[in-house]
Amino acid sequence: MKDLLAEHFSRYPARSRVARLMLDRGFAVRDGDVWAGNVGLSDTALARAADVDRRVVRSTVETVEANPELSRIFAKLEPTCHLRQVAPALGWGVLEIVPTDASQPGILSGVASVIAENGISIRQAIVDDPQMAEEPRLFIVTEGSIPSRILPEIQEVPGVREVVIGSKAD
Repeated sequence: MKDLLAEHFSRYPARSRVARLMLDRGFAVRDGDVWAGNVGLSDTALARAADVDRRVVRSTVETVEANPELSRIFAKLEPTCHLRQVAPALGWGVLEIVPTDASQPGILSGVASVIAENGISIRQAIVDDPQMAEEPRLFIVTEGSIPSRILPEIQEVPGVREVVIGSKAD
């Protein structure tokens, strides 16, 4: 995906920033407009978020819609509710997993197995795409708090470099 964006936006850093923002947030491009689910977003609001002029947003949307490959991808994006910030207020736990190599298979299943073997239910798991995020992470929101006694087990899962209870973004 990174290569596709570079192919179409490398000569236009501001448009690239807008395209990245839309991709990161799951904002779709359909019928000449930008959408967060079924909520239309204004060019001005996106421009503020990307720190660009609103005309750059319009140019980015036009570029996306003019290219069939980009259009197919951006038309299907959807925003996702990430629960890591609200989990503590709900009495849930949050684990942040820093991988040694995010493209290594089995990290999510290994961590989920340790959590399940300890009788803890997972409410949500979100993994950053290793090609899109500079420092990809795995975030797991659990039904209850995570006992510190299982941290060594999680740390031993192949591919896990670091385990943080809670989130650095808290």
